[in-house]
Amino acid sequence: MSTWNLLQFQNGISPLIEQLIFFHDHTIIIILIITILVAYLIFILFFNKISNRYLLHNQIIEIIWTILPAFVLLFIALPSLRLLYLIDEIYKPIITLKSIGHQWYWSYEYPDFINIEFDSYMIPTNELINNQFRLLEVDNRIILPINLQIRILTTSNDVIHSWTVPSLGVKIDRIPGRLNQTNFIINQPGLFFGQCSEICGTNHRFIPIVIESISIKSFINWVKSIISLDDWKQVMVS
Repeated sequence: MSTWNLLQFQNGISPLIEQLIFFHDHTIIIILIITILVAYLIFILFFNKISNRYLLHNQIIEIIWTILPAFVLLFIALPSLRLLYLIDEIYKPIITLKSIGHQWYWSYEYPDFINIEFDSYMIPTNELINNQFRLLEVDNRIILPINLQIRILTTSNDVIHSWTVPSLGVKIDRIPGRLNQTNFIINQPGLFFGQCSEICGTNHRFIPIVIESISIKSFINWVKSIISLDDWKQVMVS
């Protein structure tokens, strides 16, 4: 059940979401100032007929409240455009993760390595163990290293899905026949949850996302435990 103390953003684990939260706070302050100013003017117009005539029939006032909103929009638009550029820019990724949406599960591939691919299904409620979250836990988690530039390639096998992890600030649509991409950096270890945020059918709410971020050394050990020795040597050579 939702409560008032859960209305804020999730704790950010990437530079992108930190910038998005900062932009949100910046915009809220501007909107709050505008709201107070407009409410004050409405109060004056309602109770003071002299001010009413002055505000409604004064050319200088009309010029001011035409130019002032334009400057306010600039203070909102410029940071917004900067963030849009950062979201779309791809910075020499170290690791690539490919994700394919299905009705209703995800499949993942690590193109940089050999034979690392798996499907990820939600764990049914009756199979959960202690301290696992209902409708959020999966049988195969995404394992990613911290402090490395990660690119994610997404597509869909059937209908439109949306791969969304709020704590990363990532939301990318998966469209059949089209390959989308974005990038992110995870700056701390832990478990982070997401879900499909595009209504994709009757079981739309049953395809969660779980990312387990670990140290680079632990990630290398995880890769070694999956692929064969010959495949690992081929990865090191490439």
